[in-house]
Amino acid sequence: MSNYVKLDINNGIGTVEFFTEQSNSLPGDILKKLADTITEAGNDPEIKVIILKSGGNRTFCAGASFDELMAVDSPENGKKFFMGFANVINAMRKCPKFIIGRLQGKAVGGGIGLAASVDYCFASKHSAIKLSELALGIGPFVVGPAIERKVGLSAMSQMAMNPDEFYDPKWAHQKGLFGKLYDDAAALDKAVNQLAEKLAAYNPEAMAELKKVFWEGTEHWDELLAQRAEMSGKLVLSEFTRNFIQKFKDK
Repeated sequence: MSNYVKLDINNGIGTVEFFTEQSNSLPGDILKKLADTITEAGNDPEIKVIILKSGGNRTFCAGASFDELMAVDSPENGKKFFMGFANVINAMRKCPKFIIGRLQGKAVGGGIGLAASVDYCFASKHSAIKLSELALGIGPFVVGPAIERKVGLSAMSQMAMNPDEFYDPKWAHQKGLFGKLYDDAAALDKAVNQLAEKLAAYNPEAMAELKKVFWEGTEHWDELLAQRAEMSGKLVLSEFTRNFIQKFKDK
């Protein structure tokens, strides 16, 4: 299968689905299309609620494309690389429709940022999470605000300081990242669809106003996430990260 982002509309529900062959890791072109598609769905009067999901049966999202990370050759290109996830998070934040997340499997790095930026997240029992950035010599700077907003500084810092450790879905549920957990994909999809159908019948104006309330205090994120992307763009050129990437290439 080729990489894609697609939007399907059915009975007021807009389903945004992304897929890449490398464990749903996201290169820059797919991130741009994902941000644009979420914005498009948010502006479509036919859509009352949005579901965000990834293709395949395993990993939900392995974060940013490592191939593109290895290709960064300047601070400017580094910032551009990290702005990919910043733009998706801001698109989700500004979207006037509720976004329901559907996680069928693991989320790493930027994938947790996506899970933290939806308004309600359903996950399977296979949806372990890991913030791996520090091991690469950078940090979860861009996705950090979204994750901290959802689980708190303590839980976010625990994950950030243990970049080699996967955290159990039950832990993520207890911390508030996941609303509910399910044993299999069938039960997961049933729950996602049931909530989406309920929300699609509610007053769109009331939901839009309620979403504004949910995201109060994040109005400065356009600037904040751009600053964080610039920070990451510089660090990715550090000797530590270059050595890490070289060792990865030599494997």
